[in-house]
Amino acid sequence: MRVLFATNPHKSIFQYMAPLAWALRTAGHEVRFASQPAFTPTLTQAGLTAVPVGRDHAKLWAARASKNGFDAGRAGIEEPYDAFTDPGKDTWEYLAPGMARAVADRHRQTAFPMIAGLVEFARQWRPDLVLWDPLTFAGPIAATAVGAAHARLLFGIDVHGGVRQQFLRLKAQQPPEEQSDPLADWLGGYARKYGAEFSEAMVTGHFTIDQFPRSLQVEAPELDYVRCQFIPYGGPATVPKWLWQQPEKPRVALTMGLSATDVYDGYTVNTQELLDALADLDIELVATIADAEKAKLRRIPDNARLVPYVPIHHLAPTCSAFIHHAGAATLATVARHPVPHLSLHYHYDQPILARKLTAHGAGLDLHTSRATGQAVRTAVQCLLTEPRFTARAAALRDETLALPSPNQLVPRLEELTARHRATPA
Repeated sequence: MRVLFATNPHKSIFQYMAPLAWALRTAGHEVRFASQPAFTPTLTQAGLTAVPVGRDHAKLWAARASKNGFDAGRAGIEEPYDAFTDPGKDTWEYLAPGMARAVADRHRQTAFPMIAGLVEFARQWRPDLVLWDPLTFAGPIAATAVGAAHARLLFGIDVHGGVRQQFLRLKAQQPPEEQSDPLADWLGGYARKYGAEFSEAMVTGHFTIDQFPRSLQVEAPELDYVRCQFIPYGGPATVPKWLWQQPEKPRVALTMGLSATDVYDGYTVNTQELLDALADLDIELVATIADAEKAKLRRIPDNARLVPYVPIHHLAPTCSAFIHHAGAATLATVARHPVPHLSLHYHYDQPILARKLTAHGAGLDLHTSRATGQAVRTAVQCLLTEPRFTARAAALRDETLALPSPNQLVPRLEELTARHRATPA
């Protein structure tokens, strides 16, 4: 097969996609990865063949978050997709105008720079399968233009698919003259431009690839999900010598994610307060803290090792507990090991993932507004002394590893491509 990946230039989202791209490549399929030109070094650094398309466009969600400030960028799920977690917003009066604004202000602006170039390449290369993340609508537009099978590849909770199903349910309840659908109108316009017609697959794919076990996901029952394991990829990484051997004391890791400082304005917890609260515990604390944030600290406890970055998939197996922000990639990486979690969640799908993890019994969670030093200390002590957390973390590990690996998923993707492809490449 010829498989075309498409993504906006979001490094954190791309990293969810790279392992599957390599699985398809090593299975003998031709793989190309399309994004805006400035993103090419990130793609090629992963050993993938890049296809620069369109033009670079700064007004993306990450750029908006950085420019508009800490609170604006991290207030939560953007409207109208916040209806996913707020039952009071699951109404036509909220979703209809909210979706119109989302299409006009976000979806059009992020897709437009790539659409023409991606369609042009797809028409030349003729992919059999197009894989795209839920924020990259240029992907299904190009797939529709050439009759390729296509699918979404999730990077966390399926917020967008879930809200689309809410929207369709409410739309069906309206009088015919009021059944507006801005997303279908916009995507349908491109479909007709390229000689096709709108189908719901342009919004949610012919199928959806989910890299998380059922215990951690919220499914839209109307959609077709295909599961595989999450395989960590974080870009170039080096294993430091201190990480070669198992620690002499229980090792507790602390990370609040790279995006907190790479994209946003800083951490959502008081790092100094957390370090001080854990200072007298008989543990080895490994905290990944950006150099700029480390410079703000007044003191570093004797039991703490501060590093700007360490590959989580090497660190997690050596830990007795792991404190994190419930970012999907971090959480899923730790879930591959029998290590209990303490999730200090703040925005987007972090609260959902954190609470599902707690409901599973594999850890505890605190919203960052409640993550005082004493609260975190108490939670860490519980995770280290109560065996039930480690037992449930082991159960989550087993559920995760029971899923097909990306390599094992490839034959299924071949079958689905043959079923959904409209015209042979």
